[in-house]
Amino acid sequence: MRIILLGPPGSGKGTQSQRLMQREHIPQISTGDLLRAAVASGSELGRKAKAAMEGGRLVEDALVLGMIRERLREDDARAGFILDGFPRNLTQAQALERLLKTLRQPLDAVVQLEVDNAELVRRISGRRTCADCGRVFNVSTSKAELSESEPCSTTGLPHRLIQRPDDNEATVAERLRVYEEKTRPLIEFYRERGLLQTIDAEGEVAEVTERLERALHALPRVAAPPRRAAKSRKPRRAAARRLPKRAPAAKRKRAARVVRATAATRVARAAAGRVRGGQRRTRRRGSARRGRR
Repeated sequence: MRIILLGPPGSGKGTQSQRLMQREHIPQISTGDLLRAAVASGSELGRKAKAAMEGGRLVEDALVLGMIRERLREDDARAGFILDGFPRNLTQAQALERLLKTLRQPLDAVVQLEVDNAELVRRISGRRTCADCGRVFNVSTSKAELSESEPCSTTGLPHRLIQRPDDNEATVAERLRVYEEKTRPLIEFYRERGLLQTIDAEGEVAEVTERLERALHALPRVAAPPRRAAKSRKPRRAAARRLPKRAPAAKRKRAARVVRATAATRVARAAAGRVRGGQRRTRRRGSARRGRR
């Protein structure tokens, strides 16, 4: 199952991606995680991304798509994936569509998580992230999940929770404005392609997960197009033997013979005309001499 989760900041995309990942056994692909991993690995893409971030510039879409391409080629993504945080605008959505077509991995569904703005403010201000493994919790909406969760998968210790600098009420209004301007147009983009599903993402986390599962499993899966078998090249001589008796070359030769014969006929007719003309002039001259005598 190949899925994109859309929704404003605080709608629960990260939380639902993690729960869906465990249920469907497919990877969650977060562009933020990809960037951090690429920088840590020191790969060529990672070095370019690091240079952009250190220079205070946005990471180019081409770099992000390159990271997504590499990630989708890994074995665990063959059965499907969950894209979280990408695409964020129409340009990225169009580029992603071309990439998935090239990889022969068409999307099955795009799910929009709808949440009231007042609820978004409450959620964002209560969001916390494990500094070591990146798992997202919400101290406002899912305290039980935090207390019952397993230790950090990276350290084996209790999660070391931090609040992102932009997860506060002062920045929520601007983030929502940017979302409405840049990301919400994607809803119509995917609706036109018959991929969009919208669910109510308010309520208990488990309830939202059930709604998400029902929406996904109600959709028919999109089969990936079969790969074309490579055509074997055969020797030219063998191909020549299969040509029909009257091949194009033979037709050209026959046409050339016709042209030459036609030209020869015209030349002969012209010559005959000149001979007859000469004979007529000779007869006239003889008649004229006899008249003078």
